[in-house]
Amino acid sequence: MTTSFDRRKFLARGAAVTAGTMLASGTQLLGAHGALAAPGRRGPELKAPDNGGYGPLQPTKDRTTGRTLLSLPAGFEYASFGHAAEYAAALGLPAAIGSDGYPTPGRHDGMATFKEPQSYRGIIKLVRNHEQGYSPIDAGQEPGDYTGRDYDRDLIGNPASAYDPMAAGGTTTLTFDTRSLTLVDSFISLNGTSVNCAGGPTPWGSWLSCEETVNGTQNGFAKNHGYIFEVPANGPDRKRTQGPYPAMGRFAHEAVAVDPANGTVYETEDSGNTSGFYRFLPNKPGYLAEGGTLQMLAVKGQPQLSTYQGFSGRVGEPLQVEWVTIDDPDPADITTESVFNQGFAKGGAAFARLEGCWYDGGSIFFNATSGGDVGAGQVWEFRPRGRSGGTLTLLFESPSEEVLDSPDNLTVSPRGGLVLCEDGGDEQFVRALDEQGRIFDFARNTIEGEEADMNNEFAGACFSPGGEVLFVNIQTPGVSFAIRGPWDKGAI
Repeated sequence: MTTSFDRRKFLARGAAVTAGTMLASGTQLLGAHGALAAPGRRGPELKAPDNGGYGPLQPTKDRTTGRTLLSLPAGFEYASFGHAAEYAAALGLPAAIGSDGYPTPGRHDGMATFKEPQSYRGIIKLVRNHEQGYSPIDAGQEPGDYTGRDYDRDLIGNPASAYDPMAAGGTTTLTFDTRSLTLVDSFISLNGTSVNCAGGPTPWGSWLSCEETVNGTQNGFAKNHGYIFEVPANGPDRKRTQGPYPAMGRFAHEAVAVDPANGTVYETEDSGNTSGFYRFLPNKPGYLAEGGTLQMLAVKGQPQLSTYQGFSGRVGEPLQVEWVTIDDPDPADITTESVFNQGFAKGGAAFARLEGCWYDGGSIFFNATSGGDVGAGQVWEFRPRGRSGGTLTLLFESPSEEVLDSPDNLTVSPRGGLVLCEDGGDEQFVRALDEQGRIFDFARNTIEGEEADMNNEFAGACFSPGGEVLFVNIQTPGVSFAIRGPWDKGAI
């Protein structure tokens, strides 16, 4: 998703739809969703012929390093950029130091592109998350509950600008030339946050960065975590950040998507089988700091519905939804399920690890990474109707890890396909769904090394404003890719 709107234009235009990948109307995108959600598709019918029109994957050399880091269809090329400082050193590349003088962090995750004044020359902005945490235990602080997560020791950026000097997550903002496929500039635009997993762009030109943790002062941090922060992509004060936004909830956030028609923010939660799908109704659309109301999706007539099992035969079935209000979005006595339990008690629906989330064509698409009868993943669509209802439809359920293994981040292509980043347990792919709901492989991780191997996840898929370049990250060792080629041959 790309955006060129500022806040004032967003408020003035109301129902206008932003530029970039929001090109498909509700009737164009994914064949009006009817074919994609067609029930009963099984076996070979799940696979798109000729790999979505692009042909088989083949090892492809990186323009930057000359190494074979990805496998892509014939005719596609890519350049790696924005390497984590340690990985750049290992590759023998120039030191990965930003224009602010600080090394580039690792654990690249969610990301989006933005137009900027020189977009006509191919120059764009990206804002990229870094899913780093930090354990105060490692610094000799009081012990706490870290739920088994490995935390990175290295803090990032200027300590004076950190939200919490004990936390190592944040974002970098990058300037990129889509014509030459080269990085122009980068700097750390948010620091002192923790486990910044995904997030999402806004129609007014900012990135919402989400913390996937509820650790805080009770765990030895200087401040509480589990919030959403806002990072402006452009503007005269480009390094100004806002947040946290406690009214948007304190839970294991994953991603968000903003409806440009009314400013509603949809949020996903990654907390096992106790994951909810939420919406935030801002008091003042476009001004999230002004507060608002957090609500959780419930299925009408089916309170506390578990959506992650028993749905393989219900692909394409629209479910009528309603919304239940979360009375205390920022609980003082926090657990991972504190917010979820409030909504579930009122009849809210339970999903299995909600992750990627993207708005396009009047719908919000999101992944349940561990959903489905075999736990290999589901792809859902929510289509709002007014302020109180809407429909929830299962678009795809993976029958096996070989077909689709744990979809995480996702985006919608300008040509109507859904692009899915895998976060599974074996080889990692970027896969896609065509307009008929058939799946195919587009890219495979072929990095090999001690830490960086083919089992490390893809993340952050997004298209350039003109749709000619697909950007994607591999989280470890921490590298971004710009991919271009004959898109019109296939479904992406």
